[in-house]
Amino acid sequence: MFSHFVSSSRVSTCCRVYSSCLNNNTHLKIYRRSHFQAAFPANQRPVLVRNMASGQQQQFPPQKQHAQPGKEHEMDPNPQFAKQDYTASNKLRGKVALVTGGDSGIGRAVCHYFAMEGATVAFTYVKGQEDKDAKDTLEILRKSKTSDAKDPMATAADLGFEENCKRVVDEVVNAYGRIDVLVNNAAEQYEGSIEEIDEQRLERVFRTNIFSHFLVTKHALKHMKEGSSIINTTSVNAYKGNAKLLDYTATKGAIVAFTRGLALQLVEKGIRVNGVAPGPIWTPLIPASFTEEECAEFGSQVPMKRAGQPFEVASCYVFLASNHCSSYISGQVLHPNGCTIVNG
Repeated sequence: MFSHFVSSSRVSTCCRVYSSCLNNNTHLKIYRRSHFQAAFPANQRPVLVRNMASGQQQQFPPQKQHAQPGKEHEMDPNPQFAKQDYTASNKLRGKVALVTGGDSGIGRAVCHYFAMEGATVAFTYVKGQEDKDAKDTLEILRKSKTSDAKDPMATAADLGFEENCKRVVDEVVNAYGRIDVLVNNAAEQYEGSIEEIDEQRLERVFRTNIFSHFLVTKHALKHMKEGSSIINTTSVNAYKGNAKLLDYTATKGAIVAFTRGLALQLVEKGIRVNGVAPGPIWTPLIPASFTEEECAEFGSQVPMKRAGQPFEVASCYVFLASNHCSSYISGQVLHPNGCTIVNG
């Protein structure tokens, strides 16, 4: 005979508790699902990504957009800017965030996650080319923001020129009083050999991808204080190189160096500076710069055998923006890249 029999009353109690937990969990899932569906129109509703690890090679329908910046609403499938079961916890409550290139792709996902975490969010976009994406992102942010955050704003600007960078910063500060988190994210890229890169294109890519980092930061710093955070979007290409994206890759390497140098410059002011170096992420840059065949196979070259989605990168920015999570981290770069090993 066993000496540890459980009484029938205790078994009954345990069963009731287990049943209650199941019911509560079911109710929680139903609440999350209904709340999630109410937050987004059907055509903007994020999809839950499955098969997250390696093992199944993902392919996209062949597609091509013939102008930059690309348009998210024309992509098939649309990039996923949110994860259905993401649970926010007020990591950025009361903060004011400015995200350049925030209308689509990684920028949209970062704006959305910042809003869910309690931040008041402003972002930039390119007028006349990204109007619909910007409008869609504003609607997403209005629905996902917390009750104590202010309404989001979108500002059109070509950030390759200092007067535009200053104007954007001034508009954000006039609306919200300060900037606590700056995300330098705007970028463009083109394929081609070094023989095909003329001076005009080289200047254009550098103006968008690295001049804007310097110039927006220069003017934003006047309105940032101890505890603020700057996050720069670089790329896995800065570490492993890319034969087809030479000028883009050069700017992304410059961003890594800029991040490290600026972190050292601002450490005494208590302002942290970090970067994120995404691998292949499904964003409008892809169909706007690659061939149909390259789009179809995009992401298959990494060990996980698939492209990442913008929401899989956005949480890196939340981590680096939050002093609760990363107060002892500055001058560093995070690498959401599908298991590509880099020595950086």
